[in-house]
Amino acid sequence: MGGRDDVGGGNGAYGRKAFKRSRAHFQDRITADGRDGWPVEAGRYRLVVSRACPWASRALVSRRLLGLEDAVSLAVADPIQDDRSWRFTLDPDGRDPVLGIRYLSEAYDRRETDCPGGVSVPAVVDVPSGKLVTNDYQQITLDFATEWTALHREGAPDLYPEKLRDEIDAVMDDVYRDVNNGVYRSGFATGQEEYESACTALFRRLESLEERLERQRYLVGDTITEADIRLFTTLVRFDPVYHGHFKCNRWKLTESRVLWGYARDLYQTPGFGDTVDFDHIKRHYYQVHTGVNPSGIVPIGPGLSGWTTPHHREELGGRPFGDGTPPGPVPPGEEIPATGRP
Repeated sequence: MGGRDDVGGGNGAYGRKAFKRSRAHFQDRITADGRDGWPVEAGRYRLVVSRACPWASRALVSRRLLGLEDAVSLAVADPIQDDRSWRFTLDPDGRDPVLGIRYLSEAYDRRETDCPGGVSVPAVVDVPSGKLVTNDYQQITLDFATEWTALHREGAPDLYPEKLRDEIDAVMDDVYRDVNNGVYRSGFATGQEEYESACTALFRRLESLEERLERQRYLVGDTITEADIRLFTTLVRFDPVYHGHFKCNRWKLTESRVLWGYARDLYQTPGFGDTVDFDHIKRHYYQVHTGVNPSGIVPIGPGLSGWTTPHHREELGGRPFGDGTPPGPVPPGEEIPATGRP
């Protein structure tokens, strides 16, 4: 996943070795001026994701909201990793049809063999060379919003408005430390004190976010921004996996009137829920993290029908896309199967 859930020793080591999220090793940027050698160019790059991964899901949401589907093609990895990490067993013959590879690690190796930090998603691959360009999960979506503007769809929202960036950055830093990464620090803790510290910080931050979102529809300003995308991808996984699998169980998302309403509001906004595959999410966490869940049993709950119920968040005002418009229909081949939807 993003920045690699860095414990070493394969899937069975999760929850048995100290957890540390490593920084992305490949931090080249794809920019309008091509200053890192990678210019923005329609059709040149392929985004590799797992729909199970919250870090990769950020890129899925951003790509959809900005209308970059035609500019950046999409490869979806099997949610079940093996010890070589992400694989393309969902595709015919087990190969990505564009890159021609069985494992994402092959694109990493074409860039640098035995690179530190392991193989993570999201990853952007240069199609002509087959080389990895970047796995910088923190920067990819910011660049989609600011460097790819020439290829944005008409009516695309401004997900990182310049006048709000300081506030967005501050909110995202808090959310990353205590929520996005906090659930992993809780779930992969190897001792009681470590677990309680992470879990306490997680719920303290969620409670502060409740207070913020009690009075405003979105985290910063009156439109959707990058900050909302980053919080959403954790919240949508909270009850299905983090509450039980990661022991983040002080309360469920559905027990928080404010956060549950906020999460449903975003889920029902085009570009969010239509990228979420609950089947991939549950099977990945419960079957891959064998150090945490040795049986590999995937629970049948929780029920998902609540995601489509009225949220009434529109009463707080706000305009999801600002002066823009919602994205169009999901492109053919990118629809979520019925098994992964509420």
